[in-house]
Amino acid sequence: MYIFLIRMLEKLLTFDRSLFLFLNGHHTGWLDYVMFWASNGLVWLPLFIFILILLIDTFRWKTLTILAAVAVMITVSDQLSNMVKDDTKRPRPTHEPSIAASVHTVKEYKGGGYGFYSAHASNTFALAVFLIVLFQKRYRYLYVLLTVWAALMSYTRIYLGIHYPLDVLSGAVVGCLLGWFAARITIWILSLQGQGISQV
Repeated sequence: MYIFLIRMLEKLLTFDRSLFLFLNGHHTGWLDYVMFWASNGLVWLPLFIFILILLIDTFRWKTLTILAAVAVMITVSDQLSNMVKDDTKRPRPTHEPSIAASVHTVKEYKGGGYGFYSAHASNTFALAVFLIVLFQKRYRYLYVLLTVWAALMSYTRIYLGIHYPLDVLSGAVVGCLLGWFAARITIWILSLQGQGISQV
């Protein structure tokens, strides 16, 4: 059984590497800059301001509770990713000797040594799911915008050559779980403050 699991893992990693090389190999000059800047959180400041306005309009002063929850959630998401990176020690594509020469990068950015799993994917999907659950009864259209944003932010990591697809997918799954869990706790806290989700 142990040998079988090892072989399955090897096949999965081989497929992951092949898929990465296929996706990373499709690039153009103008898209390089789009993807590079899209991965920068500051570029999305207008979106964050828009979300903040919606939060204040919906929750008033209780927005402070939500912002505190987001800060804790993102910190947990980010640190958990770093812990897993240090434990698994899976090199990023840019640091993998067997394929590093074939990896397309932008502005020579190669990231840190280890890449499993992606903190970018975890953080963005955590925030997206958190907001989707929080706004589910008032701004339902937001799930499209937030899902596209999280997916784009996550895909930039493959395009820029610093994460394998499995890194990104794993990060997205962890982020979704953290986002849902944090949202449920926040909704419970808001109900104690006199504003349950049924009122949103």
